[in-house]
Amino acid sequence: MSKQIETDLKTFVKFWMVPLLIAVIIFILYKAATGLVIIGASIFLALALRPLVNKVNSFFAHVFGKDKKHQSLSAVMAYIIVVLVIGSIIAIVGPVVVNESTKFVQNFPDTFEKSFGGWDGINKFGQNFGISDLHEQIDHAIMDLSNNILGVFGNNLMSSLSGITDIVAKIALVLVLTLLFLLEGPGLMEMLWGSLESNENRKGVKEYRRIITRMADVVSTYVSKQILVAIIDGCATMIIVFILSLIMGFSPNLAIPMGMVTMLFYMIPMFGQFIGGSIVALILLASNWVAALIFIVIYIVYAQIENNVIAPKIQGDALKLQPVIILSAIVIGMYMFGLLGAIIAIPIAGCIRVLIEEIPNLRAARE
Repeated sequence: MSKQIETDLKTFVKFWMVPLLIAVIIFILYKAATGLVIIGASIFLALALRPLVNKVNSFFAHVFGKDKKHQSLSAVMAYIIVVLVIGSIIAIVGPVVVNESTKFVQNFPDTFEKSFGGWDGINKFGQNFGISDLHEQIDHAIMDLSNNILGVFGNNLMSSLSGITDIVAKIALVLVLTLLFLLEGPGLMEMLWGSLESNENRKGVKEYRRIITRMADVVSTYVSKQILVAIIDGCATMIIVFILSLIMGFSPNLAIPMGMVTMLFYMIPMFGQFIGGSIVALILLASNWVAALIFIVIYIVYAQIENNVIAPKIQGDALKLQPVIILSAIVIGMYMFGLLGAIIAIPIAGCIRVLIEEIPNLRAARE
């Protein structure tokens, strides 16, 4: 026995409008994904700069007295300070890396002759394994590798230039939006909360405002403490390289740039310390391979002390996240948004923790 289900046009439209609307929203989010990532990165950087803005604002208030105009000036000054610091690091480290790479290439023949006895020594080494023409085989391998690299480079040159231009444009957008969020963000949030609190459920709005403030504090606290540990890591690297330069006889001018390298890369969670230390070791390798080896050993020991004593002491329980959650967040962030995702993954995980903790309070406010 069959039944006939009757429905009017209005119900039919409502039934199909819901999945259609969801599909449209997903499509819009997909097309706007890059823009949303840029906006999200700008908001994250603005929140990260908030402690510095507050300190600059406190300085202006102490010297000139409290004035609302000082808040905008503080945001601009904090922004300029950070841009100048990052620019100075790049300006100092870049020439050092280029000079050391050039020095390594120039000194490679002498180093090769002293270390391996030149190509004659290489051929003698190959004869021990039954290879009489190891020199020629290495030459052919290098030639093939060079041809492959040149071919790939030639084919991808235009796409690489286009990609670099795209990256530069995105960085410029992030920088501009970060400054605008620093200047206009507090006013926009006050206007938003003011309009929401005019409704009947003021208690719920206050609860939401308190939670958003807690999440913003998580981001700013994490970044400020991460920067402090990064500075300590950079100072330690600088001291190690300086002492090694006095003992091993290479230029002590490498100390400050190498400290800046590890300080900068430490901002990448979990893996940044390894990347920074590896870069320093490679640069030292161009001057003295023994110094590079000693640096690796000392830096590994220091890294254990820093990760188990210094960093936990400074960062404390600010985020209250277990290591497995931190690593999982980094992996997810890295595969979703690359390096940027790895950097922002931990504070986002901290914000999610805050949101989970506040669910009972939100329910009580709604009731």
